[in-house]
Amino acid sequence: MPEQTPAPTDRPVEFLVVGECVADIVRTPGEADRPYAGGSPANVAYGLARLGRPIALLTQLGDDPMGRLVRRHLEGAGARVLTDGQPVATPTAIVSLDGRGHASYEFAVAWSLDPDGPTAPVLPSARHVHLGSIASVMEPGASAARRLLRALRESGATVSYDPNVRPALFGERKAGIAAVEECVALSHLVKASDEDLEWLYPGVPAAEAAARWLALGPRAVIVTRGGDGAFAVTAEGSLHADAVPTTVVDTVGAGDSFMSAALDALAGRELDGAAVESALRRAVAAAAVTVSRAGANPPTAAELAAELAAERASTASRS
Repeated sequence: MPEQTPAPTDRPVEFLVVGECVADIVRTPGEADRPYAGGSPANVAYGLARLGRPIALLTQLGDDPMGRLVRRHLEGAGARVLTDGQPVATPTAIVSLDGRGHASYEFAVAWSLDPDGPTAPVLPSARHVHLGSIASVMEPGASAARRLLRALRESGATVSYDPNVRPALFGERKAGIAAVEECVALSHLVKASDEDLEWLYPGVPAAEAAARWLALGPRAVIVTRGGDGAFAVTAEGSLHADAVPTTVVDTVGAGDSFMSAALDALAGRELDGAAVESALRRAVAAAAVTVSRAGANPPTAAELAAELAAERASTASRS
């Protein structure tokens, strides 16, 4: 009997991303609104696909114009989009940019993921699973997402997490922090911004908060600091990478591009100091490409390679 071609849901992927899609409507004074596909986990999935990684995204997406825009965007990069089959409206966010390109957000988002429901898809096998943002704290879907994360870890997948805090959607603070820390404890790799940590733990230095998270179980905790670069803490100590100089158009999706590039660099590697240091360099370069152009527009593999080559040449010329 000839060997059968596996169904799409049975084909292995390297990465499974779990989390929300959001249609970002970017608003700049004096300009027409610009719609983009967004949502932190969706951006991570898109970034990984652009870097050539086989990727699936488990999400919720409406059968509406914004939902179709998001789906075309993701599938156009090669990401497989899986939904739980519930009829939902596509979440939206008004993204307002100030004169320096920094973004603030107004959300219309719900999250009720049911990966065990009667219309849920069969999930592909994956070596790594990533959870992010609203999906980790907004009920009723957050509890289901965390249960799924735990089950996939127990089945042998490695796990990463980015809380990407959105205060307006965080819910009751104490419960939200507990949910974040549960996700941290389930993860091998965690990434957060210094702004995330300041909101979660006011007045606590970012390095101290990162060390607190490391004690919960991850092998590495990475903290992004915008124009000040990024640092990581591991059992071997602390590491730092300077930001790559660039002209900022806007900061939409910069942290997600950083996350995608870090996951790409660390795929299949032990989370030791050398691997994390290399990942930091690649990730800050990817973020620099993203902030140099409008929207959550992460680099392709070729663009990232060119950026890294240019940075090496610039460093050599200064030495």
